Amino acid sequence: MDKLKAYIIGATGLVGQRYVQLLAEHPWFEIVGLAASQRSAGKKYREVGWVLETPMPKSVAEMAIDQLDLDRIPKVDVVFSALPSEVAARVEPELAKRGLLVVSNSSNMRLDPDVPLLIPEVNPEDLDLLKVQRERRGWAGAVIKKPNCSTTILDLPLKPIMDEYGIERVHVVTMQAVTGAGYSGVPSVAIIDNLIPYIKGEEEKIVNETKKILKSNMEIYATTTRVPVLDGHTEVAYVDTTRDFDVDAVAEALAKFRGPPQEMKLPTAPPSPIVVEKAVDRPQPRLDRMAGNGMSVVVGRLRRLGPRKLAFVVLGHNTIRGAAGNAILAAELYLKWSGAL
Repeated sequence: MDKLKAYIIGATGLVGQRYVQLLAEHPWFEIVGLAASQRSAGKKYREVGWVLETPMPKSVAEMAIDQLDLDRIPKVDVVFSALPSEVAARVEPELAKRGLLVVSNSSNMRLDPDVPLLIPEVNPEDLDLLKVQRERRGWAGAVIKKPNCSTTILDLPLKPIMDEYGIERVHVVTMQAVTGAGYSGVPSVAIIDNLIPYIKGEEEKIVNETKKILKSNMEIYATTTRVPVLDGHTEVAYVDTTRDFDVDAVAEALAKFRGPPQEMKLPTAPPSPIVVEKAVDRPQPRLDRMAGNGMSVVVGRLRRLGPRKLAFVVLGHNTIRGAAGNAILAAELYLKWSGAL
């Protein structure tokens, strides 16, 4: 088949580079344009300062970076957005109004009731919100959001637990990698040999987004911290379930969990969205963040602390499953759901 045209806005930051890395060899998409701020506009992409662990894809190295300009964005099949939220709030609705599908990493609009906040294995049915979105807003295009990185990593294991046993309450503490704040987000002198026990806005995002995604009024209490890890968010969760459980049965439910992306064999879908690790000292960021090419989360230290009280540790790659990878998987699911493929 002819490849679908993809345009990346916010293409030079960490998440923008992840989009480029994951889309460059994608079987469905072809990157036809890259846009960024005025500071990078006009440069070749090879001049932007590539920081990922693999070489820059040759197909984009000589591509000129466009200045972000609504009137210069061509008619494409998908616009992938990694814009700062304050810019995205202005740009993304206008692109949707002009008939484009925007799949976005930015936090604006995530809690709007007519905007899908999508983890494709967890709440695929929320794509139905796009019909409401288009009717209410008069858009020919649409906006799909991916959740906060820590929310995505937490909600993947919460979904099968909720389905099997119900959930009354969740306490979670995150240990978030420095790349979650962007390339220049955390000064080295602040994070080396240190832990920062506060990340602005993150706790509210986990609470509010989880309730929207899981469609639950469960109690959620979150504490978010920044740690000197390059990639991979680790989260310690304590869950009060509605019904009692056997911990081996919980492990089996997590390991067996699948969703439409696996059933449809979507290109970015990992075989197992949740990997259960039985070793007592796992998961660990360096060892486990690339499980499923960075698209699986790894759950370990599953324990029954008492009747209806479950504890576990979950780890996921924050810029792949927590950002660009989840967004690309959402686009793949949309294209199948809409009948475009």
